[in-house]
Amino acid sequence: MLSRVAESIYWMARYIERAENVARQVDVSLQMELDAPGGMRSQWRPLVVVAGDGEFFDQKYGEFAHSASEERQTILHFLTFDAGYSNSILSCVTKARENARQVRGCLSLEAWEHLNKFYHMLASPGARKRAAESPHDFYSEIRASSYLFQGILESTLSRGEEWHFLRMGRHLERANQTSRILDVKYFVLLPDPSDIGSVVDDLLWAALLHSVSGYEMFRRRHGRILPEKVVDFLVLDREFPRAVLFCLLRAEESLLAVSGTPAGSFRNNAEKRLSRLRATIAYSNVEDIISRGLHEYLDELQSGLNAAGEGIFDSFFTLDAPVLAQSQQ
Repeated sequence: MLSRVAESIYWMARYIERAENVARQVDVSLQMELDAPGGMRSQWRPLVVVAGDGEFFDQKYGEFAHSASEERQTILHFLTFDAGYSNSILSCVTKARENARQVRGCLSLEAWEHLNKFYHMLASPGARKRAAESPHDFYSEIRASSYLFQGILESTLSRGEEWHFLRMGRHLERANQTSRILDVKYFVLLPDPSDIGSVVDDLLWAALLHSVSGYEMFRRRHGRILPEKVVDFLVLDREFPRAVLFCLLRAEESLLAVSGTPAGSFRNNAEKRLSRLRATIAYSNVEDIISRGLHEYLDELQSGLNAAGEGIFDSFFTLDAPVLAQSQQ
């Protein structure tokens, strides 16, 4: 398997996961507008912060000196249709489609046709009008398109190296997005200590769980929403598919399957960095995380995820990087 093929599949998975994540967060914020009590601060600016592109947004659109309605529309355009913003939904799906086009021979016809249809739905002249007139339906369709694409791949792709690179990309992106959402909730969304334990606080924690499609699973597992339980669920849970630890376990399994390295050992920086990060999370507990400082813990986690991604690039995607397990023996 060529390194450029592995890289295209890996990034295709990451971009689709990223687009779905943005759509889910936007949809949750739209719902919060309907449910939020009076006086609650805007939830739109934090969506830009979650993406890590607040500085770029300010440079492009300037600090807000206009109405809340204009702020909302500007951010929705930025996150959804701005072709000049690399992490907008349209940009992510466009790049996912381009990566898929380069490796069409590795994908099923059904997967390619659906991704192509997904792209044209977003790029069509009527997409902006639909998003403005019926935003909930529009962003729900984006999420459904992502789910269907992933389902088609799971149903039609052989469990070989292509599938493992797909799985690696998807789960590393999920882990990154979950940690970012949790960090922003703690560090940005609720700056006033007087709000802790209030209706606003409960609403924000519930919205956080909805942002990772985890509200029902959390309530089934833990019942009442308590901050420490949410942290435990989203970071340390081994069964919820968007929890950080779950994602790292699945990504590590696929990384070792590609290289043929036995569990508990490593042959390259990607394996070393990802295994070390997974072990750090696996042997943590929520009391340790909170006593250390949630923001500091998540900041270090995101640095570890970035380092693991760089290790994968260096080990597999450079021109001279071996991808097949047998080529490393």
